[in-house]
Amino acid sequence: MVKLVIFDWDGTLFDSIAGICNSMLEAGARVKAPQRDYDDIKNIIGLSLDTAISTVWPELDSVHRAQLADHYKDIYVKNDQTPPNAYDGVFELLNTLQESGLKLAVATGKTRRGLNRVMALTQTNRFFVTSRCADEAVSKPNPLMLEQILEELNISADDAIMIGDTEYDLNMATNAGMRSVGVTYGAHHQDRLKACNPFAIINDIKQLTAVLGLKNP
Repeated sequence: MVKLVIFDWDGTLFDSIAGICNSMLEAGARVKAPQRDYDDIKNIIGLSLDTAISTVWPELDSVHRAQLADHYKDIYVKNDQTPPNAYDGVFELLNTLQESGLKLAVATGKTRRGLNRVMALTQTNRFFVTSRCADEAVSKPNPLMLEQILEELNISADDAIMIGDTEYDLNMATNAGMRSVGVTYGAHHQDRLKACNPFAIINDIKQLTAVLGLKNP
C-alpha cells in the first residue's frame, strides 16, 4: 500500500493524444518545418514542449523552434475549448483513491498554464493535492518533478508510485527511486513500457485499484 499516487495527464487520465499530434503537425507546417508524421509526434508526448520540438525537428534553429512552439500553443487551445475526454473509469478511480485516504498528484509535460486550463475544464482540481509541470522543473525523464512533489508532501519515494503511458514517465519514476505502473492504451507501445521494468502494466485504468490492493469501484 502506498501513500501517494502520482499521475501523468495526457494519455494516462485523458485522451488528448490526437489533439496534441494534429496541433503539432499543423504548427510544423506553418513554419515550413520538414514534414513529420503522426507517430513521430505521438512518440514524444510527455516531454516538455521545447524538448519535444527539438526531438522531432533537430534541424530547426532556435528561432524557428520558438515560432513552432507559439503556433502549437495557439492551435491547441483554439481546437480544445471543450473538456478533454477522460478514459473510461477515470473519475470513478480518482474518487475511490481519494476516499481510501490516498494522496493524489500530477506530474506532466504540460505547462502550468496548460494544466490549470484543463483541470478547470474537467473540474479535477479537487482530486489532487499538488502538481508539477515541465516549465516548473525539468522535462521527463529527469526526476526533478517527482522529487519536488515528494519534498513538498514530506513523503518518501518508497511510499509513492507513478502512473504513466510512456517510457518517459516510467524512467522518471526509476530515476526518482519510485515504483511505477504503465498503462498500455496511451502513447507508447506495451513493449516499450515493459523495457522500463515497471511494478505493473495495466490495460485499463480501472485495474489500478487491484494493483494498489484496493477494492474495485
